Amino acid sequence: MSDSARLWGGRFDAGPAEAFDRLNASLAVDRRLWRHDIQGSRAHARMLASQGIISAEDGAAILGGLDQVAAELESGEFSFAPGDEDIHTAVERRLTEIAGDAGRRLHTARSRNDQVITDTLLYLREKIDDQRVQLGALVGALLDQAERNLDTLIPGYTHLQRAQPVRLAHHLLAYVRMLERDRVRIDAVRRASDQSPLGSGALAGVGFPIDREMTAAELGFTGPSVNSMEAVGGRDQLAAYLHFATQLGVHLSRLGAEFVWWASEEVGFVEVDDAFASGSSMLPQKKNPDAAELARAKAARLAADYAGLVGVMSGLPLAYNKDLQEDKTFLFDAADTVDLLVPAMTGMVATAQFQPEVCRAACEGGFLAAIDLADHLVREGWPFRKAHEAVGALVRACEAAGVGLAEAGPTELEAADLVEITLPSLDAEASVEAKDVVGGTARVRVQSELAAARAQLNEW
Repeated sequence: MSDSARLWGGRFDAGPAEAFDRLNASLAVDRRLWRHDIQGSRAHARMLASQGIISAEDGAAILGGLDQVAAELESGEFSFAPGDEDIHTAVERRLTEIAGDAGRRLHTARSRNDQVITDTLLYLREKIDDQRVQLGALVGALLDQAERNLDTLIPGYTHLQRAQPVRLAHHLLAYVRMLERDRVRIDAVRRASDQSPLGSGALAGVGFPIDREMTAAELGFTGPSVNSMEAVGGRDQLAAYLHFATQLGVHLSRLGAEFVWWASEEVGFVEVDDAFASGSSMLPQKKNPDAAELARAKAARLAADYAGLVGVMSGLPLAYNKDLQEDKTFLFDAADTVDLLVPAMTGMVATAQFQPEVCRAACEGGFLAAIDLADHLVREGWPFRKAHEAVGALVRACEAAGVGLAEAGPTELEAADLVEITLPSLDAEASVEAKDVVGGTARVRVQSELAAARAQLNEW
């Protein structure tokens, strides 16, 4: 491409240095936006013709040329040229080859600044709509497992130490709640992306009688943006998406970590399906929960994308700066990561085989009902702190004797000053059923939580 043929070449006597040309080019990153670029260009061309800014004949030539460009890109026959800095340049260059001067009129009343962010928001909105469906599928898989395991009891942990028995369904529903908040976040990004930047020009609007409502409606936005400088110079919508992706990554990292732990031979609560595990190149016996491990790691990558964009944006003066070309590197990486992560986690959760007997056995014979005994003493009139101290002493005595709390004998009870106390039922079932409060582990409460979560998913 000659220097004068560049979108900005008329101002310059000479072309860019090769090193700068390589630095300046973004085609390798943004070529995935070609459909959105053509979509925006079609809307812009129709508006220009409708407003009489270009002739109807030129409008028709542009639309016909864009159809041919789209067909070439779709089929893989499109030939990129050395001077194609980005997908927007490439599309306009090829359009001009096809439509001649009519193609050169497409960019009337438009800047690459408003063109690029419009294309990017079209991509983002499309991606959000798809990923919202993916999130629903993951929530559905968690709910299915929770319903199947309503009566499966497992130890709940704090500090990775066994704390109290809980229903496995209750544990899985905790992730449902996290994902519901992720859905609220992605919905907020969708709403924040609902204004069309097209027509903002380079930064100050344009000097033609354009119809921004027309282009906004054709592109599916609720209306045009109201401040031209912010529209081309801001990337809040992308930052909000990356925040969503980061928080989702954290949630799935935690879920992945739990599956890695639960699937270990030391625990054995769940078996990950072969389809979501892999083996060892050296050790024939190994079955590694690699889907869960990769989910555990992806949070760092998503957080890095978020930090990268925020770092680019911080300190930038209004309006557009070339720094913003970096935005799509972070956006596309995060969107691709979410697209990989969520379906894999959905499949792993859906096909996992929990082991109820192993889970329940881990709840019995130890000290998970210590708080239930302390609560019993409180109901007998003890101050809680005195009850806490006495049960702690009983645990210490039982540990020394090598017995669990439910097997405490006269010697252990005497060591804790509890000889006159009749122990209540201290099994895992009694413990979970005692938590009959909103958000608790009693069966009726978990059933209620399950029903509410299922109803909410049906409204997604």
